[in-house]
Order: sequence, then C-alpha cells, then structure tokens
Amino acid sequence: MPFKEVVVEVGFIGLGIMGQPMALNLARSGTPLVVWNRSPHRCEPLREAGARVAASAEDVFAAADVVILMLANQGAIDAVLGRGTDRFALNVAGRTVVHMGTTSPEFSHALGVDVRAAGGDYVEAPVSGSRGPAEAGELVAMLAGDAEAVDRVRDVIAPMCADVVVCGATPGALLMKLAVNLFLITMTTGLAEAFHFAERHGLDRRTLVDVLDAGPMASKVSRAKAAKLLADDFDAQAAARDVLMNNHLIAGAARAAGIASPLLDVCRALFARTVELGHGGEDMAAVLHAIRERSDVAQPDEDAFHQLQ
Repeated sequence: MPFKEVVVEVGFIGLGIMGQPMALNLARSGTPLVVWNRSPHRCEPLREAGARVAASAEDVFAAADVVILMLANQGAIDAVLGRGTDRFALNVAGRTVVHMGTTSPEFSHALGVDVRAAGGDYVEAPVSGSRGPAEAGELVAMLAGDAEAVDRVRDVIAPMCADVVVCGATPGALLMKLAVNLFLITMTTGLAEAFHFAERHGLDRRTLVDVLDAGPMASKVSRAKAAKLLADDFDAQAAARDVLMNNHLIAGAARAAGIASPLLDVCRALFARTVELGHGGEDMAAVLHAIRERSDVAQPDEDAFHQLQ
C-alpha cells in the first residue's frame, strides 16, 4: 500500500473584524488551515480561499497541532476551550494553543498554567494593528511563552505579520500590548480633539491634514484616522466598544501595579460616552462625537479638566 502523507492543519477559531483577514492571509500563504466561527457566514471567504470549515470548535482541535484563538473576550475563550469541563484536556493535550486576542494579563497567565497542566503548550501572541494592517499582513505580533513553543508559533503566524517580537514569559506579551494600546488610544483621542478644535475655530480640516502629514508627527495611524475624521467615515477598523474594553484592561493592569494613568482615564470616560451615544460599533475615531458633545454642553467658565470627569 503506498504511503499517504497526512497533512496536519493549523486551526483558527474566531473570524471577526481582525480574525477573518488574518486567517485569509494564512490560507493564501498555502498554510493548510481548518477554521470555525460561531457565526457560520464569516467562514465562507475562508472556504473560497481553500481553508476547510469545521463543524465545531472541537473538530478544529481534533485536526490541528497548533490552534489560534482570535476571540472577543475571556468568556468566549473559556467556552471554546471547554475550560472547567472534561472537554478542556481533550482539546488542548498535545497541542499548542495560541491566544492572539486581547484579555487581561492575569487571565492569560492563568490560562497558560491550565493548558500546560493539561498536557498542552501555550503562547500569547497579541497583535498591534487594526483591520487595515490585518488585511495587508502588516501586523506586529508580540509573543510570550516557553522558548520552544514560541519558536514553533513564530513560523506559523509569519504570513500574518510584518514583524514578530518576543516578550519573554507570559504575561509579558499582553502587558506589552496594553502599553502599545495605551499610546494608540491617547494618540487617536488627541487627534480627534485636534480636529474638533480646528473645526470649531473654522479652520480648513483638509489643511490640517496636510500639515500633519508633512510634519514629524505623521504615522500610518495618524494618516488612517485623519482620513476618517476628514470624511466623517466611521466604518470600523477598531470598534469603539473594543477600544473601551481595552481601556478597562489597561486601567485594571495599572491599578493592580499602583501605576497612575491620567490620560487613559480621560480617554476611558470619553469612549464610555461614545458607546452610550450609540457609536460603539463604529471606528475608534468616533470618539469625536463625545468630544463634540462636551463642547455643546460645556459652560464657558468651566475648568477644562473637570469637563472630562
């Protein structure tokens, strides 16, 4: 009987705003891929790209040695893994679980302990970048975990990334991701406030964009968000409700370590209001709506700091 090669697939669970383009880049790179998503229609572009669509999350674990999770929150991760049930060990034993989403560092570290205790390997691999970089394969991944598992995962995720940075043991990668997101959140909020300042002074916003693009503060993020603000285009690259969740995670990690986060705290109030105003599904640039509201209701003699409390 001729030898038949068994192709071991990479598993990918979670095909949302970020996960779907990330998985598509894996499939298009020739990686044998098996995918699952709670909403089945999100799987169809992957099927068209050559990936196999599994009937359940358990089928993904049965087929793959490395399983990537790009899920919305901690509850979704525990549910998919079957954590706290007999399914957990069946799913993770002998496999490398790769957590690419954003959760609290404490949750990730504890999950890694549980995965290893059940006979699996665990790697944190959160990414810096939104939907645009995900589509272009230009994400920056931060990896943490045991060195051998990190090396294995680095090769698997390479088609999704422009760069991969090793951050030591868990939860080093998620702490690094939160530090990066702190900068992103405060920078984007500052950009939205600058647009608001310009528009309320009757300045030409196109000229503002030209000045920003020509100067030393220009970046891929500033160009992308300035274009959205200029066009009042709030189609989500990174949704405001997800940014608010990140605000809470960063604030929690800061409080746990006794670290002040004054700029983040202001941004957290503004993003909470953005979501309350009904813009949670829009891009994080929609924080502009909360800033505009502040001006509309502010009294002229109010102290600026107290307006944002």
